[in-house]
Amino acid sequence: MANVVIVGTQWGDEGKGKVVDLLTPEADLVVRFQGGNNAGHTLVVKGEKTVCHLIPSGILHSGKKCLIANGVVVDPQVLLEEIDMLNAKGIPVSSQNLCLSEKAHLIMPYHRALDQARETAKGAQKIGTTGRGIGPCYEDKVARTGIRAIDLTEPETLALKIKQNLEEKNFLLTQFLKTAPLSFQEIYDEYLCMGQMLKPYLCDVSFEIDQAITQGKKILFEGAQGTHLDIDHGTYPFVTSSNPVAGSACTGSGVGPNKLGHIMGILKAYCTRVGSGPFLTELLDETGDYIQKKGAEFGATTGRKRRCGWLDLVLARDSARLNGLTSLAITKLDVLSGLPKIKICVGYKQNGRDVYSSPASLNQLALCEPVYETLPGWQGELSAAKTWDQLPGSAQTFLKRIEEITGVPISIISVGPGREQTIVLREPFGK
Repeated sequence: MANVVIVGTQWGDEGKGKVVDLLTPEADLVVRFQGGNNAGHTLVVKGEKTVCHLIPSGILHSGKKCLIANGVVVDPQVLLEEIDMLNAKGIPVSSQNLCLSEKAHLIMPYHRALDQARETAKGAQKIGTTGRGIGPCYEDKVARTGIRAIDLTEPETLALKIKQNLEEKNFLLTQFLKTAPLSFQEIYDEYLCMGQMLKPYLCDVSFEIDQAITQGKKILFEGAQGTHLDIDHGTYPFVTSSNPVAGSACTGSGVGPNKLGHIMGILKAYCTRVGSGPFLTELLDETGDYIQKKGAEFGATTGRKRRCGWLDLVLARDSARLNGLTSLAITKLDVLSGLPKIKICVGYKQNGRDVYSSPASLNQLALCEPVYETLPGWQGELSAAKTWDQLPGSAQTFLKRIEEITGVPISIISVGPGREQTIVLREPFGK
């Protein structure tokens, strides 16, 4: 089947943007199906870096149609700024190559205000959100009080919903969180104006996808964040507010499960995590600093330094099961060059007992200790490698162990940030 779903297998920041950018030439449509602008995809093309937060990474390719689907929560201001940024870079964005689902929920100023005020109030117990209003927007979606993109085209509907929401939100902001209230008129005027600018982009994304499938076109589904930030399956409560797993491509874009084909999991050659939450293989030493600096591990959205650690294959096995992975794309293999020894976590031990998957209880997870295998490292740069045979033998051993332990074959190996710094072992679109 000529459709591919891209998902992260860790806590996000695995390098999904580069892989989507790499595969887009073979696709006709690129669909973003969940998350919000709390995610950022960093792309390096001909040495120039571009960061997309909402628009699918495929926008860098001419002749491709990019869809922001119903599962995404959209900050209209951020979307319009992103459109302007890309156009200023000479990357044309218009209603011809970008569509926004009429059913996508909108992030409102009160969502951002609540997000930031709640985190401040929690102090040391904060979750580590980006403060972009993602969680509160999803809350309103589930509470059936959300504002959708289509509401921007109906002034009376928009006004009514904002007024009703502000009654509750301003009470929470002023009485409970002790912050300033927000103005109805300012929000209404701003969103009505932005609605006029976004109106040409609105469409029925599910219908667009179905039409493309009927015509035999190839579709690339692009997820945000990673499996272990999934609201259901991640390290709750230190998770995101949506489902980054592959099944969310169906609910988040309006297609049936039989329309999904190749499920590719993006696995960084080591682990990183932004913000709070458990991290059993975290390195708080010189090796962790080496990986952090060499990998330039800073959040694309927040700029926060990422916590770094050894590759955790317990999490990778869980991701293979939760997503039904067809193949793996290994990213940032080049960052490990220069280390004399490389460790991989192949299991957990809890009071001498083997633990085969990540426990749901964070208290139980805290009692686990990683079981490591130590592999020889390799020297020299990998960025010039074009084939498997050009990789050092110890790098090949490292990759083979990933395949053996996860049970998932590797299809792509990234040895640098550029498009050309990639080794393709298997074509996910089935060429």
